[in-house]
Amino acid sequence: MSDTSQTRTNGQSRPEPADDGRVSARIVIPEKHPMVTLLGTADSLLRVIERGFPAADIHVRGNEVTATGEHAEVALVKKLFNEMMLVLRTGQPLTEDSVERSIAMLRAAEQDPDSPVPSQVFTANILSNRGRTIRPKTLNQQRYVDAIDKHTIVFGLGPAGTGKTYLAMAKAVQALQAKEVNRIILTRPAVEAGERLGFLPGTLYEKIDPYLRPLYDALHDMMDPDSIPRLMAAGTIEVAPLAYMRGRTLNDAFIILDEAQNTSPEQMKMFLTRLGFNSRVVVTGDTSQIDLPGGTRSGLKVVQEILADVPDIHFSVLTSTDVVRHKLVGRIVDAYERWDAQQEVEQNGPIDRKPAQRRPGKSTAARAPRQSHRAESHRTES
Repeated sequence: MSDTSQTRTNGQSRPEPADDGRVSARIVIPEKHPMVTLLGTADSLLRVIERGFPAADIHVRGNEVTATGEHAEVALVKKLFNEMMLVLRTGQPLTEDSVERSIAMLRAAEQDPDSPVPSQVFTANILSNRGRTIRPKTLNQQRYVDAIDKHTIVFGLGPAGTGKTYLAMAKAVQALQAKEVNRIILTRPAVEAGERLGFLPGTLYEKIDPYLRPLYDALHDMMDPDSIPRLMAAGTIEVAPLAYMRGRTLNDAFIILDEAQNTSPEQMKMFLTRLGFNSRVVVTGDTSQIDLPGGTRSGLKVVQEILADVPDIHFSVLTSTDVVRHKLVGRIVDAYERWDAQQEVEQNGPIDRKPAQRRPGKSTAARAPRQSHRAESHRTES
């Protein structure tokens, strides 16, 4: 790689032609950013960047980073380091995962100029509690959170580990603390994932508790644990099975229906029609993990066909790339989807999928991709 003389602006350089026709740019890192915070321990973050830009040559000398390659790739490398420094200025550390996601966001922004950039996503705090801050970690998560702010009813669809329920809970607590709503209502259908809990001793609430435990756990992450019993006793926070919603009108509330793939179409209609004034609804679920008895259609699948074009209702779709648990979870999700597709081909033959015809005069609300029933018996944590 040949270094060329360059004009620096604000500590950075314009790309200049290299000897082989490619362009080269030198990025000067200010002293307030130690190089280890940008490059990682033992250059772990630098290796992630090199993998993300295989067509570019990236070299570091002192506090200068030189990138050589095609103009578009070099410009993207510069943007990445700019975004990384903006994130560091907020006090947020960089990790291998956040750098990988930053590269993906910048590439997405090339196709969609309105797409949020990493510094906007990683610094968009939703809630802080006991020194812990909850914020989106992926582009689709940021779009999901933005949709909750803009729409009355939002459906969060995606596989296990994409944060669809956790982020909805954080937005609910944020709305309660800001006095935008007077109460939070959390509900789930009481459907076993292959187990039978009715034989357990205890009252009705004690039998139902295992279904609702994940919601309690999330609340404890977001609020002072000592305040939760008091808020629940006052009715400010309610955690209840879906059946308890029938016949009610829910005003001034932030309502979350979790595990919605286990609702019937009738239950889904019943729940959505509980909506009252000054309320917001978030429905979350994973249509690849349905535990309903055989032959029962999932209300979450049916509702996508019925409400896709209704104004003020939004469908946010998260994928395996949005999994924020162990990386292996995303690979497991992908593997099941591949197996699912192969099973469908073996049993039904190749399916000639024709592009859907857009109906005139209708909005282009996002539709969630249809998924097979084959993985319904493979229950994992969502």
